[in-house]
Amino acid sequence: MGKIIAIANQKGGVGKTTTTMNLAAALGVLEKKVLVIDSDPQANATSGLGFDPRNITNGIYECLINEVEAKDIILTTTSPNVDIIPAHIDLVGAEVEMINLPNREKMMRMALEPIKDNYDFIIIDCSPSLGLITINSLTAADSVIVPVQCEYFALEGLGKLLNTIKIVQTRINNSLTIEGILLTMYDTRLRLSNQVVDEVKTHFQDLVFDTIIQRNTKLGEAPSHGESIIMHDASSRGATNYLNLAREVLQKNNQTEMNQEDKIIDFDGKSGLGEAEKENVNNG
Repeated sequence: MGKIIAIANQKGGVGKTTTTMNLAAALGVLEKKVLVIDSDPQANATSGLGFDPRNITNGIYECLINEVEAKDIILTTTSPNVDIIPAHIDLVGAEVEMINLPNREKMMRMALEPIKDNYDFIIIDCSPSLGLITINSLTAADSVIVPVQCEYFALEGLGKLLNTIKIVQTRINNSLTIEGILLTMYDTRLRLSNQVVDEVKTHFQDLVFDTIIQRNTKLGEAPSHGESIIMHDASSRGATNYLNLAREVLQKNNQTEMNQEDKIIDFDGKSGLGEAEKENVNNG
């Protein structure tokens, strides 16, 4: 049975969509079958993986509100082994339409249940809010990854998110766990970045991923080409970071072994791809 991971933080601009796209692509290159769920009305994961949201007629909105079956709206991306259930702007109104429905917090869980066994991982890109769609995502998920940027307000609002996760665990989804806190936008030149890393690791200790996502120009460029960083530039530092994160996620789920040196931040920009993974990219 596939594992569902929500990427959540109500704070905007912390790297949720970047992490969703590139973790999915990295897991795909590592020969795992992955489905991305774009549950953000901005539909950035949809456009970032090569689809124009304006041309999407059936997406997660239709799945939740109109009871269209999830299997009928899955699209295949250019990233190896990665599919997507896209989003479009109508998702903005979904929370209002769902408010009076029975089991409104569990609609995404029910929608994904029939296809869960078809994938190794299902990754949900949550919107920057703690609204009903995000609650649905957390209710459907087995675990949650929390991206936290290495900037001054890193911990702002994190307590509220963790409290929401605890409420979901207690009242709706008692199997929900925290997969890990992911430090993003790390700048090696800034003392502040190191201070934030130290502070987050002091507060949350083993909950923090060893892998840290560094600031990287290629990570910003890739979505404009409708590609993941793996497809855009597999030798970039961003690709290396996300491949290491994928390996760490697999290790946490007892699906692979990860050497200690693979967890270390790579400052040389060398590819984290092995020969088999390079072949998967080339075949994509």
